[in-house]
Amino acid sequence: MRVLFMCTANSCRSILSEAMFNHLAPPGFQAISAGSFPRGQVLPRSLLTLQEAGIGIDGLSSKGNDAYEDNPPDLVITVCDKAAAEACPVYFGPAIKAHWGLADPSEVKGDEATVTAAFHATLAHIETRCRAFFALPFTRLEPAALKRELDRISTL
Repeated sequence: MRVLFMCTANSCRSILSEAMFNHLAPPGFQAISAGSFPRGQVLPRSLLTLQEAGIGIDGLSSKGNDAYEDNPPDLVITVCDKAAAEACPVYFGPAIKAHWGLADPSEVKGDEATVTAAFHATLAHIETRCRAFFALPFTRLEPAALKRELDRISTL
């Protein structure tokens, strides 16, 4: 199962989600990420946060959703934060879609410790959701039931 994590810039939340998902993923699962307006580079703080958590960063890059036109995902999960009035990216493929909104840690203002804590808290939130995802009984879930479970996980 391929899961596409999408956000606006594909430089922080979607990258953190892709890396955490792949770090925890059992065989047969793969995450990729994209952005509606990709920044073109991953935020260094995102990469540092992943490294500090012992998660590999090889192959992570900021790209648009057109990168997957020839190999569409099974699921698309947007991770932009509606509360911040951010426009969520849209993926027009046939995949099941869900929204797991996350506040953008790159927008946190404060000293180094405050910003670091925000990135680590976001990564921990992503880990909680990914672990809940992998606990699902995939062999017994029809698409509508999977969508309901994805929506439930968004509240964790």
